[in-house]
Amino acid sequence: MSTPSADDPLSRERAHLTSSRSALRAMREDVESLDIRDVTANWVNAEVLARQIDDRIKALADLSDTPLFFGRLDYLHAPGAEQAEGAEGEQFYIGRRHVHDGEGDPMVIDWRAPVSQPFYRASKKDPMDVGLRRRFGYTGGDLTAYEDEHLSDPAETARTSRLLQQEIERPRVGPMRDIVATIQPEQDEIVRSGLGGTVCVQGGPGTGKTAVGLHRVAYLLYAHRERLARTGTLVIGPNRSFLNYIEQVLPALGELTVRQATVDDLVGQVEIRGTDDATAAVVKGDARMAEVLRRALYSHVTLPTEPVVVVRGSRRWRVPAYELEDIVRELLARDMRYGAAREALPQRVAHAVLVQMERSGEAPDDRVQDAVARNTAVKAAVKELWPLVDPAKLVLRLLAEADFLAEHAAGILTEEEQKAILWAKPARSVRAAKWSLADAVLIDEATDLIQRTHSLGHVVLDEAQDLSPMQYRAVGRRCTTGSATVLGDLAQGTTPWATRSWDEALTHLGKSDGVVEELTAGFRVPTDVITYASRLLPHIAPGLTPVASVRENPGFFDLRPVAGTGEVVAACKELLGNEGSTGLIAADARIPALAEALTAAGLGYLAPGEETTRQTRLTLVPASLAKGLEYDYVVLDEPQAVVDGEPDERTGLRRLYVALTRAVSGLIVTHAAPLPGQLTGSPADLPAG
Repeated sequence: MSTPSADDPLSRERAHLTSSRSALRAMREDVESLDIRDVTANWVNAEVLARQIDDRIKALADLSDTPLFFGRLDYLHAPGAEQAEGAEGEQFYIGRRHVHDGEGDPMVIDWRAPVSQPFYRASKKDPMDVGLRRRFGYTGGDLTAYEDEHLSDPAETARTSRLLQQEIERPRVGPMRDIVATIQPEQDEIVRSGLGGTVCVQGGPGTGKTAVGLHRVAYLLYAHRERLARTGTLVIGPNRSFLNYIEQVLPALGELTVRQATVDDLVGQVEIRGTDDATAAVVKGDARMAEVLRRALYSHVTLPTEPVVVVRGSRRWRVPAYELEDIVRELLARDMRYGAAREALPQRVAHAVLVQMERSGEAPDDRVQDAVARNTAVKAAVKELWPLVDPAKLVLRLLAEADFLAEHAAGILTEEEQKAILWAKPARSVRAAKWSLADAVLIDEATDLIQRTHSLGHVVLDEAQDLSPMQYRAVGRRCTTGSATVLGDLAQGTTPWATRSWDEALTHLGKSDGVVEELTAGFRVPTDVITYASRLLPHIAPGLTPVASVRENPGFFDLRPVAGTGEVVAACKELLGNEGSTGLIAADARIPALAEALTAAGLGYLAPGEETTRQTRLTLVPASLAKGLEYDYVVLDEPQAVVDGEPDERTGLRRLYVALTRAVSGLIVTHAAPLPGQLTGSPADLPAG
């Protein structure tokens, strides 16, 4: 690694950084100076164009503490001209966004461009026509070092990049940051996979699966911007704290249009005021409920027993009951949405009338057919044969009326399962009902049976292992005509309905042809920490490959018996002596006592999702909210209490696995009670503390 001196090229690289920042500023000023008064036909066009310009200005923001470029590629030949004799190589600076000078020549190439790909994938074995790969080191926004790899020089041996290791291990304060400078070849393959296919990424703690999913969205928006601008993109996270933590990644890459939500946000048609016990939640989340709902919905369709008589002027047109029955049966056989079929029914009846009119010598047109479809007699028949159904009222009836549920769950749910989901005290109305989160998903399913849910171009689903089959279906409805990136870790499933296999999950999502990729290289969790946490894998996910840390720094790890909360607070103070963030993770039931102890000690702290600052770097984290979050240092309080806080031991051990793997640089495990037996071993087996 090189550092500043009078005769090295660092000053030239700094000059290029200065020039690039000036060029970016000029690009921004050009957009800010646009006058759209004479190019918009009306105020609607003006509003749309003004919004687009505002988004473009925001995307061109120069973040002072974020490097504008982080690497350089020197090609042996001009890209696309590798075979041309004497073709002169080109030099490209790789950064978070494209920057060009006043002549339109590129000064920084977007990391997503094809010409940038060798920065992530080139190696000594396959240089990809790259002679030199240069990485840059920064302190804040200042370029302070560089490091070269001569990929096509057989005399130079492959080695680990120190700057790459430093960037991976750099202390973190604030929300999650992008990994665009440190993407590894196996991650890059997933990031650049095509828009048409669904990818499921199984990744243990610290393998970068969340970052890979977010960078894939950024890549797809670059490669398919027009299409995704029309169809939309969505990132789904497990809770609001998690979304707050990741919300700055895409804007830092210049992408401002990606919506973020939880599954609960997507299905939020009713107010959630109730909860389910585990048994009821598992049954309600079972994919079999979709068929129960479908049966219940279509039970409202009845076959006709009377003809429809349409009066027009002095003529009466009669559609007999048997012909009406044929129409209804034909619509049922077409497997249309309930609402779409209901809308088609009056037109089908009207068409039957028009056939009679034509036979009698009349020449009716489409206007006549529409008028017949709106006829009072036809509307009354449609209301009788194919009535309107409110999805919330349908679910209300299933959960409140034992006979109605039994009729439509026969052969699908057992009597015990039916009893588990029936309300002990039926609600009188949709508004009065104490709906649970699982109920909201059922209502969303019923809504889709009636009217098709709008489909997006691409959906990223993170922490997917905790979703029920019905929740997968709810997400799948949002990308029926698009694709998905599914991210998760089977070992971190902490719900009673946690995913058992990714093939099963993809089937419920409606993406059974999705490809499952596994990330096993750990870039975040230190070796000693992940080795200790992996002792739980045989008990929680015996089929998974343990994460292998590629960190050169083994990290800090200590098992520390304590007598009370005072020593836990002392451990927090000890870790706050290091640079970066610290998380105190504990069983939910122990959070109030620890909060009181921190306050008594004068130690300020934040809640999960709140942004850490240089003044307040400690976050108090209930174990139930730790998933997906990370801190430079972690104090994990009372592992056995974390296990005991869950309804069963396996779920508790999975929750503990999550809590043990949130640290980037160091972990202190404090405990007054004995450690769970699955973690204990002979002293020789324990990492050095």
